[in-house]
Amino acid sequence: MTSIGILGAGRVGANLAGKLAATGHHVILGRRSPMEETAAAAEGTGPRVSFADQRTTARTADIVINATPGDSALDRLAGLRTELAGKILVDVSNATRDAGDGLPGDLCYPGSSLAEQLQAALPDTQVVKTLNTMLFMVMTAPDTLVAPPTVYVSGNDEQAKKTVTGLLGDLGWQPAWIEDLGDITTARATEAMILVVPHILRRHGFQPFAVSLAR
Repeated sequence: MTSIGILGAGRVGANLAGKLAATGHHVILGRRSPMEETAAAAEGTGPRVSFADQRTTARTADIVINATPGDSALDRLAGLRTELAGKILVDVSNATRDAGDGLPGDLCYPGSSLAEQLQAALPDTQVVKTLNTMLFMVMTAPDTLVAPPTVYVSGNDEQAKKTVTGLLGDLGWQPAWIEDLGDITTARATEAMILVVPHILRRHGFQPFAVSLAR
């Protein structure tokens, strides 16, 4: 199985780690905080999950997932250019400014996207954008929603997207629910979908949902 490094040991990273480890992958959670600060979020991730600092995680994993806050991810990951060279970077973050109540506000990169910025900063890395149009619990349990959800995929490299699609299958996503939008520039469309999220959360609370395509 694949060695998967996840940058970010919060609830998004820990949720992905637990499910990927359960399907047989070896997962490394890359953290910035001391172990005691991330232990609560990572509790229950399983014995196939280990911890390391983010640089070591990026260097040793076969595939790396960015689950760090989107507003600071570009500076953080650009500093890992050497470690990420030749690898697939799966970006699941949204780069937004705080609306003032802890919810997403304006986009950090209007007219572009975090994924595009990462691809430009990491030319030797294949960036694939996905899983950023839903609450974190849906990422690993899409079949719990009443209606079939959609997960969107954007990236320049077809083989990298095929590999990521395989990981989505491990997370429970059926092929019919996966929508390949095209190259990395299409990530600006899915990242803009975050603009609807705070309005939904204010009206309905923190209930699982995904921004999906209905046919």
